[in-house]
Amino acid sequence: MIDVPRPPTRGEAFRYWLRLGCISFGGPAGQIALMHRELVDEKRWISEKRFLHALNFCMVLPGPEAQQLATYIGWLLHRTWGGIVAGALFVLPSLVLLVALSWLYMAYGDLPVVSGILHGVKPAVVAIVLQAAWRIGSRTLKHPALWVIAMLAFVAIFAFSLPFPLIVLGAACAGYVGGRVAPTAFALGGKHALAKGEHASAVIDDDTPTPEHALLRWPRLAAITIVFVALWSLGLGLIVATVGWQSPLSQMGWFFTKAALLTFGGAYAVLPYVYQGAVENFGWLTAAQMIDGLALGETTPGPLIMVVAFVGFVGGWTKQIFGPEMLPVAGIVAASVVTYFTFLPSFFFILVGGPIIETTHGQLRFTAPLTGITAAVVGVIVNLATFFAWHVFWPRGWQSAQLIGGADFAALAIGVAAAIALLRFKIGVIRVIFACAAAGWLLSAMR
Repeated sequence: MIDVPRPPTRGEAFRYWLRLGCISFGGPAGQIALMHRELVDEKRWISEKRFLHALNFCMVLPGPEAQQLATYIGWLLHRTWGGIVAGALFVLPSLVLLVALSWLYMAYGDLPVVSGILHGVKPAVVAIVLQAAWRIGSRTLKHPALWVIAMLAFVAIFAFSLPFPLIVLGAACAGYVGGRVAPTAFALGGKHALAKGEHASAVIDDDTPTPEHALLRWPRLAAITIVFVALWSLGLGLIVATVGWQSPLSQMGWFFTKAALLTFGGAYAVLPYVYQGAVENFGWLTAAQMIDGLALGETTPGPLIMVVAFVGFVGGWTKQIFGPEMLPVAGIVAASVVTYFTFLPSFFFILVGGPIIETTHGQLRFTAPLTGITAAVVGVIVNLATFFAWHVFWPRGWQSAQLIGGADFAALAIGVAAAIALLRFKIGVIRVIFACAAAGWLLSAMR
């Protein structure tokens, strides 16, 4: 007799997604591996084939793939309610924690103990970004043409400060042409490879018919599209009507909507775009604060793109959008606005695209344009690491009369140690961050 697991109730699903949102450390790779172990191997809510089918769809979407995967599986299990709950609970614990940390950072960031901890964490962030570039590059750059795209992307953003959307468009065009000229080289887009064991029955199994709510029905897709356009329009319209188009809140809503549509390759790829807008164009925060925000984002559960909540909080606080007497309220409202407009498109992509993808259970393949974009992402991430390294290791700029230009040797030592720990010994990110924070604290205490 085949052991068929019992479908989870809404209460069981709610408790699981809430727990996942609170423990989902380790970036997208760790989060996806955690969901695979618990949902496929332990709970058997979904089979591995259907899990990978959903994952490959999420990988070709802009946005955080782990959060979108949770949304997709929640939607398969419990319709629209399940998708919204799974996706929202993947984000909300991180938002609450980041708002609290951002509040402490803005209120007490100048204290010696806090600045000492951040002095140790910042070099670790440089090493983490380099690790991301190495991880993506080693999986992606398997052909000289892809190396060329990566180097051109680096030069485009480093030397010419070209906008990130333009780099994405150019890489996609190069991938399209390359796919026709050298199809083998441009068919290398990364797939997630997960170990396959013996197949056990699951609630949503390989041969389970597509649930009724997941069938492709164009009137339903049109209705969902209308609802999401209304949610976006009403949200932004209400903000504009209340505070005006020139208010930082309105500009945040519009800017992070665009950012949400450009997050191919994950948070590290879109951070240069966020930096260009938030630091250089709008002045919501400084370059040093941007690095601090990424450090805080690395220590919290949830998708790394949640660092945008820190950007919103600091922007609302520094711009005093509600006056100097309501700085914390301004930060909380701005962080919430940024989070809303960043993640709203992710829910739309799943609820609209899911029924289309469920019409077939065959493996999806990355297109050649996406392969080109992924190669360009490597160059963009290397530029991000270069930018962070300059501000962390040479905080006062280059000083020609000093040894190695007057570099911060303590920060350099911590950064090198963090890079060795991550790249050579494969130590986890959280452990490295806490070790570097302790080193920074000790150095500040000895001064």
